[in-house]
Amino acid sequence: MTESVKPMQTLNASSPITLGCQRIWRWRGWRIRYTFIRPDNEAAAHAAPILLLHGFDCSLEQWRHNLSPLSAQHPVYAIDLLGFGRSQKAASPLDANLWAEQVYDFWRALIGRPVILLGHSMGALVAVSAAATHPDMVERLVMLTLPPARQEMLSGWVQSVAMAMERKFSSPLLIRPLFYFARRPKFIRAVMKGLYMQSEKADQSVVSMIVKPTHDRGAARTLCYLVKSKTDPISSPISQDLLAKVSVPTLLIWGEKDRVIPSTWGRKMAPMNPLVKLVELPDSGHFLYDEIPEQVNSLILDFSSPSHQLGEGIGG
Repeated sequence: MTESVKPMQTLNASSPITLGCQRIWRWRGWRIRYTFIRPDNEAAAHAAPILLLHGFDCSLEQWRHNLSPLSAQHPVYAIDLLGFGRSQKAASPLDANLWAEQVYDFWRALIGRPVILLGHSMGALVAVSAAATHPDMVERLVMLTLPPARQEMLSGWVQSVAMAMERKFSSPLLIRPLFYFARRPKFIRAVMKGLYMQSEKADQSVVSMIVKPTHDRGAARTLCYLVKSKTDPISSPISQDLLAKVSVPTLLIWGEKDRVIPSTWGRKMAPMNPLVKLVELPDSGHFLYDEIPEQVNSLILDFSSPSHQLGEGIGG
């Protein structure tokens, strides 16, 4: 079942951004927001749809500079994962496996033909999980960085100690006060400016996109579930194992100066599957879709073209 959402056509008064036709889809009783843009061009309308999955602590507003350009050649969908954006802040364990099932059910209910699945960071982990588990839904896979699981960063006794510490500090009694402190706009702005390569791009619209959902009912409780899920190894699938199972052409795009997930991890991941092509972009970081959108959009559209073969060069 779907419901209309009051259009959110701008993120701030000075920069009008089209976010498409927003709707509410009910999934397992939860409220899920999504948006879509159908191209005016007949040929583009029949091209493979692109489905975008946002990163951690973000929402479909993340794609403010990507939705319209991509829709010139493809139908475009973007979805708020459960617990994020304007989707419901569920009182439930949240992890990549659950989100992958959300994406697959969304695809079955509202799209129904193979898509180009595109994810950023956490969204890339969800995308590769969905592609590995449900290959029938994916024609091509695009990932803007791919985070490692804890097990891939730590091993042996170091991992055991880290997990014990995480469990100790995952109590709601500690998380809730931190949540109310960390959601302050000044704090968010300072963090994002430190993570963006181009600090001026971490503007008020980026801060609002992150801060606004934290005031939704149940937001603090949802964070507690997220933190608790992160301490469970089952909730952190091995990125390398998932990537090895992917059976479709895959584009992995990385900012060479990523301050969140270093590009060295991308170089380690790419050889895990011969269908993966890694493109590293100089002078860009973790939020490359927002910092250099024209270049990222061009790479995605070039890769998504039916005439593109994996062995061909990719612009940029």
